[in-house]
Amino acid sequence: MPFPDTHPALSRALAARGYAEPTPVQAAILEAEPRRDLLVSAQTGSGKTVAFGLAAAPVLLDEAERFGPAEQPLALAVAPTRELALQVARELEWLYAEAGARIVTCVGGMDARREQRALAAGCHIVVGTPGRLRDHLERGNLDLSALKVVVLDEADEMLDLGFREDLEEILDATPDTRRTFLFSATLAKDIVTLARRYQQDALRIDTVRRDEPHGDIEYRAVRIAPNELENAVVNVLRYFESPSALIFCATREAVRHLYGSLRERGFPVVALSGEMGQKERSDALQSLRDGHARACVATDVAARGLDLPDLGLVIHAELPVNKATLLHRSGRTGRAGRKGVSVLLVPYTRRRKAEMLLNAAGVDVTWSGAPTVEEIRERDQVRMLEDPILTDAPSDEDLALAGKVLEGRAPEAVAAALVRLYRQRLPEPEEMFEQVPDRGPGPGAGPRERPPREPHVIAGDGVWFRLPVGRSQSADPKWLVPLICRLGHVTKKDIGQIRIFDRETKFEISQEAEGRFRAAVAANDKAEMRVEPSGPPGERPPPREWSAPQGSARASQGRIKRPWERPGPAPRQCPWPGAEGREAAQAPARLTLCPKPPSKAP
Repeated sequence: MPFPDTHPALSRALAARGYAEPTPVQAAILEAEPRRDLLVSAQTGSGKTVAFGLAAAPVLLDEAERFGPAEQPLALAVAPTRELALQVARELEWLYAEAGARIVTCVGGMDARREQRALAAGCHIVVGTPGRLRDHLERGNLDLSALKVVVLDEADEMLDLGFREDLEEILDATPDTRRTFLFSATLAKDIVTLARRYQQDALRIDTVRRDEPHGDIEYRAVRIAPNELENAVVNVLRYFESPSALIFCATREAVRHLYGSLRERGFPVVALSGEMGQKERSDALQSLRDGHARACVATDVAARGLDLPDLGLVIHAELPVNKATLLHRSGRTGRAGRKGVSVLLVPYTRRRKAEMLLNAAGVDVTWSGAPTVEEIRERDQVRMLEDPILTDAPSDEDLALAGKVLEGRAPEAVAAALVRLYRQRLPEPEEMFEQVPDRGPGPGAGPRERPPREPHVIAGDGVWFRLPVGRSQSADPKWLVPLICRLGHVTKKDIGQIRIFDRETKFEISQEAEGRFRAAVAANDKAEMRVEPSGPPGERPPPREWSAPQGSARASQGRIKRPWERPGPAPRQCPWPGAEGREAAQAPARLTLCPKPPSKAP
């Protein structure tokens, strides 16, 4: 459907941006009764910023073509994070550019004195975060007496972050005649309570279908060994080759480590976390928008409010803590009608948690192993043959140079050189350990069928060791083998048989590698698992002997006897005279009974 009639200045801005038809949330707001408060629930990336910009125009401009002189702000938009506030300001700038709007941002991490001067100079619209807006309000820098419209964007996130008091103080300072637009991904109980207190006869608009997931996002769950996280991230990035991707980690340390690992492999990548300054974060996001970087490793601080162009891939390097985080992370892709992929990397030990998370979120997911080198090579071939460099018509200069290149060279040699040049710009995929066919998630799934393989036997008698992890901890050779290699500085060929029991795993090391294996294990005092010597499976360890230290009083007594070898306690002596032998003789050998004491004579 075409865009309904709106303010002429905004209609021209929409046409210049190529907006041919409204999104569902924009259409619902434009069809609603004007000048009413709005309580809107909509998915991330559904065009909410343009929606509330269009809804505010009749109140802010009325019949005027342009804004008047900039004095006290007429509209206030509040967002939970700096990134989202700056994005909202950018959207409103182009939307209200022909209307002559002056927009000021007030966000944490920016120069507060510069913001103070901008507010003092006058503006029409203020966009900011709750904490900084409250600070300017308490210092007298922000005058809300002329306000006509208040917009609370991502209200559920602001309440989750603890901004309730800030929001209440800001809203209490606004006129009662204002219009209030409240946008939230979910309309939970606390959101409805806030709306009832600060809105008047609000029109509720719900464009989110609760019975179906985001249709533009494809969810995939990739099984990996716990120690192959980095290799899996590399192969997923190489397999999809998205113009831009977001990789989510749980901690800042994990972001730094994965960022360094990807940089080392040649990926154009940036990092984004809460410890970074505002300039660093802005530069990182600008690199993504400009195409200088194609991947961003981030904590959940980036899970909301980021609008990155051509973001087609989201990778959950570490599982989200709940379904809300999963949906908000994944919602960075599949925006504005574009398709996207959300990939969860699931270690074998956390598969059950991942299944519960996906079931709670109500998304359809495809389970698979990590992309292999062969699969990535096949995709590379398809992408290379479809590359515009081969399909676009060459210029006369290109043809002239091509003729010189072909002089004295076979066409096959020139094509092979082109293939090498294409591959040189791509990081190499990583070898992943052999995958096990999927048994399917959920109850009722069949047992796993392992492919037959040749047993790995070490020539000669190997030396056995043990790890304190077994079937109860989902131990599996696919991640035990690389773990043993890393702990003992050995290779796969140095490992023989592996026997997994309920609470432990025994494995065999070749005699040639035993020395360096013992030395590496002894030197690694920070290992995640302790490796100990062991006997072969099925062999009962000899009784543990204990000897007293030399020179001690017990050293002359020799080996300490076990409990069943020690003599029983001496018979107890009855304390009452004349009772010896009466009932004690009838007691068991290890127990001596003592009769009751004689009663006193009257």
